[in-house]
Amino acid sequence: MLPEHPPEIPIAIHDLTVAYHRKPVLWDIDLNIPKGVLGGIVGPNGAGKSTLLKASLNLIPKTSGEVLIYGKPYQEQRDLIAYVPQRESVDWDFPVSALDVVTMGTYRKIGWFKRIQKKHKDLALEALDQVGIAHLAKRQISQLSGGQQQRVFLARALVQDADIFLMDEPFAAVDAATEEAIITLLKDLNSRGKTVLCVHHDLATVSRFFDHLVLLNMRIVANGPTLETFTRDNLQKTYGGKLNLLEDIAHALGNLGK
Repeated sequence: MLPEHPPEIPIAIHDLTVAYHRKPVLWDIDLNIPKGVLGGIVGPNGAGKSTLLKASLNLIPKTSGEVLIYGKPYQEQRDLIAYVPQRESVDWDFPVSALDVVTMGTYRKIGWFKRIQKKHKDLALEALDQVGIAHLAKRQISQLSGGQQQRVFLARALVQDADIFLMDEPFAAVDAATEEAIITLLKDLNSRGKTVLCVHHDLATVSRFFDHLVLLNMRIVANGPTLETFTRDNLQKTYGGKLNLLEDIAHALGNLGK
């Protein structure tokens, strides 16, 4: 392992390239995510943001490179990571309740073929309570609103009691109440020393939500504390000609650095 990717780093990515049908989506990614950050990944559509998370979790094949979790391959450290996928990628018609979905988060610890006990369901109910929907525990997931469905998957991540939380657009298409509930939850995880990394698309909320930022457009444009990386120059490099409207919005809200 190279010295620039030390074993105490929660997520260390070296020379990562991912291609679909021989067309690169991520190119030569070198990235360290420090311990205990509340981080965002931002960039234009097609920049490879979701691909970066999926490649880190071995959900898609890599063309080259490696991803280390605390200095070891993902398959040796998978119990340390909780993943919240994009809501659009989930089959919400599957006939399970909110409680069933959250209880699935305990399977890694108890084993897939062992009996679910009351204590495991109690943990799942506690997680649902943390995200404000314990009263919907028996509701079929197909009957929940988009914001409620997102909260269910956040509860499933919570019950895993992981050290690292990877989330793919957790704020997408949720109502204002759910957005506030999510950011409160993420900041609580952050305050307990957990490492959180979210794909995010709303530049106007970047500086309010995240203390660490990865700017990505196939390659890493910038990576570091938000106060240092969230600048006009870096946004211009990331978004190019698409920046004008985005810059006007962010500037109006006073969120851009100099």
